[in-house]
Amino acid sequence: MQPETEEDVRDIVAAAVSTEEPLVVEGTGSKRGLGRPVQAARTLSLSAMRGVTLYEPEELVLSARAGTPIAEIEALLDENRQRLEFEPMDYGLLHGRTAGQGTLGGVIACNLAGPRRLKQGAARDHVLGVRAVSGRAEIFKSGGRVVKNVTGYDLSKGLTGSYGTLAVMTEITVKVLPKSETETTLVLRGLNDDEAAGAMAASMGSSAEVSGAAHLPMYVAKRVMGGELGEAAATLIRIEGFGPSVEARATHLGNALARVGELERLEPEASRALWRDIRDVKPFADSTEKPVWRLSVTPTRAHEIVMSLRMQAAIDAFYDWQGGLVWLRMEAGEPEADLVRETLRRFGGGHATLVRAADTVRTATPVFQPQEPGLAAISRRLKEQFDPKGVLNPGRMG
Repeated sequence: MQPETEEDVRDIVAAAVSTEEPLVVEGTGSKRGLGRPVQAARTLSLSAMRGVTLYEPEELVLSARAGTPIAEIEALLDENRQRLEFEPMDYGLLHGRTAGQGTLGGVIACNLAGPRRLKQGAARDHVLGVRAVSGRAEIFKSGGRVVKNVTGYDLSKGLTGSYGTLAVMTEITVKVLPKSETETTLVLRGLNDDEAAGAMAASMGSSAEVSGAAHLPMYVAKRVMGGELGEAAATLIRIEGFGPSVEARATHLGNALARVGELERLEPEASRALWRDIRDVKPFADSTEKPVWRLSVTPTRAHEIVMSLRMQAAIDAFYDWQGGLVWLRMEAGEPEADLVRETLRRFGGGHATLVRAADTVRTATPVFQPQEPGLAAISRRLKEQFDPKGVLNPGRMG
């Protein structure tokens, strides 16, 4: 079913509630591989609900219908030298699909952010307001067009990251920001994982205003930029802003990092291509169903976690967000969820999300990090309030 208006969405949900028949809720289906598979006979696709409804560049605000492609929004913003500052990632390649199919509703529903997350925050931090239809078939709105407009519960942020299990978002308002005039990436060669952790931490603690910090171990590096980066380990530090400022900050930080290892620089075009590949997990976009984990951990413990896992299983890994985000591929084809989560627990905790695996594996494996009892109880109450009949993406986050 492809509704064209908010009222159409309400009527479809109302019919599902009356018959208690569950719905798969999606945009174009580019993130169908995230979460547990949903068992439902009917799909509510928002792909026909597209188009920017409001864009005021001077006010740094944009509203669009939920099915609007992110690529379309980014092209419009680029014309005005603006961008989505949270750098939304595209899961298409990782799941064996064509890149560029993601929608605004899907990005917000899954709370997706890229390498700039460590400086500019998550997707939910950039949402100003939403219009949506609850699982009770009620149209509601939350927030508006400015940052300070919420009294009581901020439902906009509550829906962000709910994977379509609480309500069907129909229109979303986000804040946008000016695009950087230029960027450069400092590349440190040949560091092992713990040395890279120290270099990234020093860079983030410097006055260089770093907007990206990642580490690609040996042999992972050759899987970005079409192999142009080479196979030697690469520790990457991105600096953005006005031309003279970027040059001054990169030179100052580069002089300090040069004492650590061999240093190279990537200028704007190559730098953007590199970080786009990191954002979209290009090193693991291999057209297989080998399980891929997304680990959110303490940056200073990331390399210890990876080393411990390497001693117990065949894995491949690389780091983003200064090590706070670890992408992990299980080379033997089994997710080994107990091993992954127990290792995180031993090294101070974190969250492990299975972001790619065969449907049968995702059905049998807890895809999301199990919640503490108190938080799980709150989640259940929210689901009961928004979707008491359980018709919206049932089981996807279960």
